Amino acid sequence: MLADKKQTVYLRVGLTGLAIEPKQIAPVNLALVIDKSGSMQGEKIRRAKNAAIMMVEQLHEDDVIAIVTYNHHAEILLPATKVQNKKQIITAINDLTASGQSALFDGIEKGAKEIRKFLDRKRVNRIVLVSDGLANVGPSSPAELGVLGAALGKENIVVTTIGLGLGYNEDLMTNLAKKSDGNHAFAENSTDLAHLFNYELGDILSVVAQEVVVTIIGVGGTRPLRVLGRDVQVQEQQISVILNQLYSEQEKYVLLELEVPPANHECIIAGVAVVYRNMDSDTMQRFSNIVTATFTDSPQLVEEKTNAAVMAAAIEQLAVEKNQLAVKLRDEGSIKEARQVLLENAHNLAEEAAKYESNTLKKLRDININDADNLDEKNWIKQRKSMRHQQYKLQNQQRY
Repeated sequence: MLADKKQTVYLRVGLTGLAIEPKQIAPVNLALVIDKSGSMQGEKIRRAKNAAIMMVEQLHEDDVIAIVTYNHHAEILLPATKVQNKKQIITAINDLTASGQSALFDGIEKGAKEIRKFLDRKRVNRIVLVSDGLANVGPSSPAELGVLGAALGKENIVVTTIGLGLGYNEDLMTNLAKKSDGNHAFAENSTDLAHLFNYELGDILSVVAQEVVVTIIGVGGTRPLRVLGRDVQVQEQQISVILNQLYSEQEKYVLLELEVPPANHECIIAGVAVVYRNMDSDTMQRFSNIVTATFTDSPQLVEEKTNAAVMAAAIEQLAVEKNQLAVKLRDEGSIKEARQVLLENAHNLAEEAAKYESNTLKKLRDININDADNLDEKNWIKQRKSMRHQQYKLQNQQRY
């Protein structure tokens, strides 16, 4: 870093799950919460049932599953039970029919109630929600569902949300998932459900760590400013980020913006500590490290020593913020301004992709150009869902 100058830098703490053998797969405690309101009639409910059955067929005897359905109220179709009689479970799923309105909040609450019957730190505790419509019975705002998601996250219950078609509220669905550190996906057609369920099951069966907490402390006057891509409050010189689950051979990271005071010698600027529950050994493990910086008068040396991977991650997260701004502008009816933000974002991504030789940033440039081309009234409902899914995926390092 440049000597004798206050500056802002990025610190990236990456965690990658170890590869696991089949015998190391943690037991599952799963609740499928399926919207059966009137809009799900026909092909949608049939595809949802087929995807749920596919998931059941891949579970093990020691796994636990519950099936909750909801329309104007939630109903426990199958109480939490071990997967020892798959035929009985599949029969319960096939009995599902669609009609009525959508009490989404009640559906999640009943799903959580079933999860709690077998809630265990040794298990992967997960709710998977499939919905094609708006929550119109009971609490129904993104904020209210976010509060529910955060409360479940504190219980080590993760919520994944799959929005089907063009009628659901993507802000509500992403908020519910984000607050519990779950996944979120957009299924434009019911034919997409099978492969999305398969991706989700892949994550569920590859959890290697839970209760992951990353703490970063500024040292020697270094001040944490914000965490990019995650809703985390900075408390004086320290931040703590909770990542409920970490998957095998997948990296998740915490990207922190730091303000470093002037210095002219090598010194410690931050300390990092990670605590997590190892699912294989069922033990809490921890490790820590220090972050040092060396200072120089040579801008050329600073450029040579810049970590391209960290900068690419920071540029990606900053680009997501611009993409979110474009959505906000488009919601307000400012189509021209939203398009300009996206095209400027694409131009900046192209320059940074060349500078840091990043294919990821090149792809994100192309995504922003495509977004800019689809802001008209005809395409906006679908495009908004696609953009919110892409933003969520990048911010949370989601695999699918």
